[in-house]
Amino acid sequence: MLKEGQKAPDFALPNSRGESVALKDFAGKKVIVYFYPKDDTPGCTKEACSFRDNHDAFLERGAVVLGISPDSSTSHQKFQDKFELPFHLLSDEDHSVAEAFGAWGEKKMYGKTYMGILRSTFVLDEEGFVTKAFPKVKPDAHAEEILPLL
Repeated sequence: MLKEGQKAPDFALPNSRGESVALKDFAGKKVIVYFYPKDDTPGCTKEACSFRDNHDAFLERGAVVLGISPDSSTSHQKFQDKFELPFHLLSDEDHSVAEAFGAWGEKKMYGKTYMGILRSTFVLDEEGFVTKAFPKVKPDAHAEEILPLL
C-alpha cells in the first residue's frame, strides 16, 4: 500500500458518464482518492454520503474527491443520482489502479477468502504525493477525519 511521502501513480479511468478522468487533471489541487468495494451497499453508501455532506468544506480547502471502485460507469451513475453525489466516481473494473495504490488484496468473509477492494483513502498534495494514507477505513464519518488534514 502506498505510504506517506510516496508519489501517487498517475491514472485515467472512466467516470459515471464514461468520460476519462486522470489524476493529472487535478495538478495543483489536493486530491482525496478513496477506494470502496461496491456501489449502493450500506458501508459504501455511508462513506459516500459523508464525503457528499462535507464536499463544500473540501472545495473550500482546495481539495477534490475521487471515489474509485470496480463497479461499471452505469452502476456509478445510478449510485451518484440516487444519493446526489457531487464528485467523480471512477470505474476501475480491472482493479489496476487499486492494485497500483495497494488497495486490492485478500479479504475474508463468512470463512471464505477472496480478492477485493481494501477500503482505504489517500490524501494527496498539490504535486501528487501522499500526505496521509488510511489503510483501514471505517465508513462512518470518515470525511470528517480528513478535513483537519487539509
